[in-house]
Amino acid sequence: MNAVSILVQDLLMTWGAVTAVLMALVIYGNTLSAREDGQLYLSKEEQVMMGTEQRILANKMHHLAQVITVLAVLSGVLLGLSVAAWAWIGLFAS
Repeated sequence: MNAVSILVQDLLMTWGAVTAVLMALVIYGNTLSAREDGQLYLSKEEQVMMGTEQRILANKMHHLAQVITVLAVLSGVLLGLSVAAWAWIGLFAS
């Protein structure tokens, strides 16, 4: 096995790991969003108790969305690099 094919193997394994984490976070984000209510009608007492909980949940979801975006871009880049390295092997294999 030459160095380029090992590189492709390593890239694909890294892509698989990143994509698995990405899918787990997307599923986690969907479970969080299922808990969030679109509109809440709260009395003054409920606003103190539940309003804080909803703000914390919204902050978690916002942070999670940023992490998911970064992982999605990284997954795409790794897949693109894997395809490019695989094509390089195909073009220049002797």
